[in-house]
Order: sequence, then structure tokens, then C-alpha cells
Amino acid sequence: MTKNSLVLYKSTVAIVLNQDGDKYQIKFCSQPASPGGKKAVYGEQKVREKDVVLLHEGPVSSLENVLSFCDEKIPDQLNETYELLMSDEGTASEAISISDLAEYARGEWNADHAWAFYSALSKDVHFELSTEEYKNGKLFFTLRTQEEIDSINQKNYEKEHEAEIRTAFITRLKNKKLDLPADAKYMGEVEAYALNKTDKCKTMAEAGFSQTPEKAHQLLIDTGIWDITKNPYPTRFGFSFESAREQLGAMPEEERMDIPGFAYAIDSEHSTDPDDAVAFDGEYLWVHIADPASSVLPDSSIDIAARGRGTTLYIPEGASRMLAESCLEDYALGLKEKSSALSFRIKLDENSQIEDCSVFKTHVNVKRLTYKQAEEQKESAELKPLFELARKNKARREANGAVTIQMPEVDISVDKESKKVTVEPDVKYESNDMIAECMILAGEGAARFAFKNQIPFPFVSQERPEFPESIPDGWAGSFAKIKCMRKRSVGITPAPHAGLGVSFYSQVTSPLRRYSDLIAHQQLRAFIAGGHVLGKDEMLERVAAGDAASIAAKKASRLSDTHWKLVYLLQNPEKTYQGFCIDRRGNDALFLIPELDMQTTMKGFSSAELNQEVTLKMDRVDIPNQNVQFLVVSN
Repeated sequence: MTKNSLVLYKSTVAIVLNQDGDKYQIKFCSQPASPGGKKAVYGEQKVREKDVVLLHEGPVSSLENVLSFCDEKIPDQLNETYELLMSDEGTASEAISISDLAEYARGEWNADHAWAFYSALSKDVHFELSTEEYKNGKLFFTLRTQEEIDSINQKNYEKEHEAEIRTAFITRLKNKKLDLPADAKYMGEVEAYALNKTDKCKTMAEAGFSQTPEKAHQLLIDTGIWDITKNPYPTRFGFSFESAREQLGAMPEEERMDIPGFAYAIDSEHSTDPDDAVAFDGEYLWVHIADPASSVLPDSSIDIAARGRGTTLYIPEGASRMLAESCLEDYALGLKEKSSALSFRIKLDENSQIEDCSVFKTHVNVKRLTYKQAEEQKESAELKPLFELARKNKARREANGAVTIQMPEVDISVDKESKKVTVEPDVKYESNDMIAECMILAGEGAARFAFKNQIPFPFVSQERPEFPESIPDGWAGSFAKIKCMRKRSVGITPAPHAGLGVSFYSQVTSPLRRYSDLIAHQQLRAFIAGGHVLGKDEMLERVAAGDAASIAAKKASRLSDTHWKLVYLLQNPEKTYQGFCIDRRGNDALFLIPELDMQTTMKGFSSAELNQEVTLKMDRVDIPNQNVQFLVVSN
């Protein structure tokens, strides 16, 4: 830059008066002349070279001449230049300097005309300032494609006619006849409201619709923005459909006990995250649990993120994991030749009462089996002792008042492409009970170990239910028991868990997918390593935060299951189901449909007997409000 060069300074133009060391004295117009006769106001400023962009080397005659020059032909000249520079295929050339553009358009690059040309060029829809070149202190422009130009023109049109476009859209919305896909962009606020991302919806109010997330959901379906398969519930409860992202890294190297023989990770055929394995060595029951707490330290970023999720969210579309998906390879049991675990060695007496429980960091050889495979091998030398032990423990718990409730369960799956829903009964085997008993023993043993060693621990308890004198048989009896059950409690003092029939209990068998279990593991690992354990209040505060998130996840999971069951009913409108009366409520009766694990209220069915069986068929389904009405086909 030299004296009388023309530069861009902030949002205006300036001329260089002189140079003083590494700074330049510039003159600029701080207030343009007004039509009322007010004169322009000029100012001067010292700037560094990086604070301005060279527009023209000059020399200019004066800043007043630069600002006063105007040529109405420039826009037409730029239009002709654009057509000249575009190729026959409609593709733009490379970035071109402003001086070359002026030569093409006007036949000259005149210093006094440069500001007028630049101003027109900056506003012209055909050209765009090249930011890469601009950063280097030079002015280059690129040519926009016709698609980009059309998009800008459309946005400008919409801005100029915003009120009338909005009025026309609201009219279409009232009639639920949108112009798609063009109108979809105006429905973003309705979608946000349906997903509980906002607490009000101006668009629905303008269209005269009452505002509830369910009404918004229905409106999105009615207008074709959402399909009936859209599941809003994870998002409504603040959960991502994606698993945690931060990586745990490989299992850290530390001293571990090698356990001889094999342990068995027995789970559903659909399971991809085995986190427990069991074995009996002739003296001890071993329950081996995945050991992510070896990497997830208290108050680390991974720990805090896991606390925010509370649990792995299981929905028919898949699993949104509390810990990163990639950690399964290193931390789940049985996915490698040898697995690292936190192991509970439990000594039982002849009545299955725990005599002693010890906790070790271990290396274990794990074989994976499905429940069905384990059932087929339950007389084998390896598994038979486990089944016998489980039967004894169940008898012991039932003698202590444990409550056993059998209700139907189903597996729901959704094809990602077609969105076709499959609902299948979850078949139960004795092997399911065997694993459940081993997990209860692990939870009981861990709680006793923590109490004995005075480790602050998340003890789980449940008050004894009060059952009526007479409980019906069948599904109605199971439902009656459920109504009497008390909520579980988590505290720092152990108390009986009446539902399980044990005096001490904690949950420790799912640290990959349950935050309270992860905290329990962190406490146990810290104790056996002689390290720092969290204090009672600190530990309980974290458990409570994880529990709150876990409760929300369970609601999202339950509502997601119901959502997909309703979609299944709509996809299979002619299918019939067997229903069983499980409760009577005035003139109405509540029926259980085991095939769907669904309950439905039948109006005006006061004559129904408990456990009475009827054949039902779907009549109407309300997806947003999660309501379904059935018709009785036969009884």
C-alpha cells in the first residue's frame, strides 16, 4: 500500500494518507451525507496492514470522488460478465480477481470507480467473495452455480414476502394440506415441540391448534411430516439414539488372578453385551462380572457421561449404550479368548445360605451359551451343579417370603429399512432362572462383603408387600401381586429386600449398562486395592443422579415398546389375540394380551370373570396418545 491507495476498512472504504512505521494513517467517512442537506463526516485513524484489505493500489483523486461515483450500468455489466465466464456445461471458472472482473465488465480497473464496482459486485447474486483469497489480503470472487443463485433468489423472495407466505402456510396447516416438501422447513418448530425441545409452539397457536406434544405428534402425522413409525420418546426424555462416544481404551495392565477351567456367559440369543459368567468349582460359586470400572474412574469425563445416561437405553430400534460401543470388545465377557473380570467367589452352606464372599480381579476363560443351549446341557457335568445350586437358592428365598411373579414378556424388533415390526414371545427356560439366582447371590454376596468391610455402598431394599387374604390364580393373580409390591429403595444402610427374600442386597452384575452397578464396582475395586473409596454422602448423591436418569430411560424404553406394538397392530389389522381378564374396575374390565405383553381396558364389561379368556381384534389405534381399542370377537 502507498499514499492514496484505496482500502476496505471494516464496512466502509478509506484512502491511505501516509505511512508511519508499521502503521498507516487512513481517512474514511464515518457518517455519509444525508438527503436533508447534512454534510458527510470524515474521520482519520491509524491502522496496521492486517486491519485493512487493499482494494486498489491507486492513486485515487479523493475520497469524496470515490464515494460520489455511481454508474447504474454496473449490474448489467456484471450479468453479461457472468454469462461470459460460465462454461457451456454451466460450471463456474476458478476464482477471479476483482481487477480482472472489472476489466471484463467495464474494460478498465479505475481507482475512483473501484468502490462503486466493489459495492455492486458484493450485492450481485452471481458472484461470491472467495474467503480463502480474502484471508490472504486479496479480493477474489467465485461464480455461483445456477442452483445457488435460485436458492438465494428464493430466500430473498421469501424475506420480502414473509408475511403473505406465512399466512398462506398457516392456512394450509389449518387444513392439514401442506405443500411438501417446500412446507417442511416451516414445521421445525412443531417437530421441536413434539420432541419436548421447546415448551410452546407459536406455529400451532397461529393455526388454532391446542398445544400438547401429543397434538403436535398427530399434526406431524396428519400433514405427512412424520410417518406413523416415528418414535419420539427417547428424544422426549433427553436420550440420544447413539451410544456414548468417548472411548475407554484397552483394558489396563494390572495384576489379576487366573481362574482355571471355564465359566459360562449365558444370555439371550439377541444379546451383544455379555457382562456376566458363572461357574462352580466344586466348592465355590464364581460369578464373574465385566470390569469397566478398571478404566472408568470416579468423576472422569466417561463417568460423568455415564451418570447422565444412568443406564443403557434398550429400544426395539437397538441399544443406546451407557458406555461406548467399542468397549464391548475389550470389556464384555466371552468375546475374546480370555476375559478380564471382577469376580465374586461365594461359599454356600447346604441350604444355599452365604457363608463367605470374596472379591478378586481375575482373568477368566469364558464360553458363551444361549439360554436354550444351556437348557439342553443342564445335565452336563459343568452346568448341572449350577442348576442344583440355583434350585436350592430359590427354595431358600421363597421360604423367606420371596415373591415370584410370572408375567409375559415379548421381544420386539424393527427392520431398519422397511420398518416392519416383529413381536415374538420371550421363551423362558429353567436356565433363565438359574442365571437369575446366580445374579441374586452375587448381589447378596457383594452387599455382605461391603457391609462386613464397612465400604460405603448402594444397598438396595424393598419393604414387604401386604397381599390380600385371597389371591386368584393365573394372570389375574400375578397382576394382583404386582399391585401390592412396594418400590425399591437405594440407601447407604443395608435393609431386607422382601421381594427377593434376602437380608442384604445390591446390584453389581451389570456395570456395562447400569450406572449404580458401575459405582458399586468402583467402590469394591478401590477397597481391594487399598485406595480411596467415596464417602457415603458422595456415593449416594451420584447413585441418585444415575437413578434419576435410569428412571427416565426406563420410561423412554417402555413408551418406545408400546409405540412399536401399536405400529405392529396397524401393520397386522386382521390378526386376533387371546385376552385374559386380570382386573375389574366398576363397569370396565382390564384384559392382558400375553402375545403382545399389552393390557387393554374393555368398557362395559362388568360381567367378566377373572382369568376369563376372550378373543380380541384391534379396532382403532391412536399412535400419539398410545391408545388402542379392541373388539371382542368371541368369548
